[in-house]
Amino acid sequence: MSTLILAAQGQGAGSGMPMIIMLIAMFVIMWLFMIRPQQKKQKEIRNFQNSLQAGDHVVTGGGIYGTVKNINLEKNTVEVEIARGVNIVVDKSYVFADANSPMRQA
Repeated sequence: MSTLILAAQGQGAGSGMPMIIMLIAMFVIMWLFMIRPQQKKQKEIRNFQNSLQAGDHVVTGGGIYGTVKNINLEKNTVEVEIARGVNIVVDKSYVFADANSPMRQA
């Protein structure tokens, strides 16, 4: 009887380690498949926004397609022509690459 009780107590003492290993494994999987790709995508967007040039085809955060006409580095804004003679000023952080336009040649 006492051997059964000692065996049960011995098994309960080590039961915390598998839980810790499982939590670490879940964090690593989450980091590999969710956090890391999102960080890479944000870096690509930032690089695009920093390399904007006049004539680039862009889409704003509100879904307006247009062409970059002027970039104001002091105010961190971009002037976008959405129709002939119709220009809007948009914050640079709300301008993204137009997926339908041909890529700029490097």
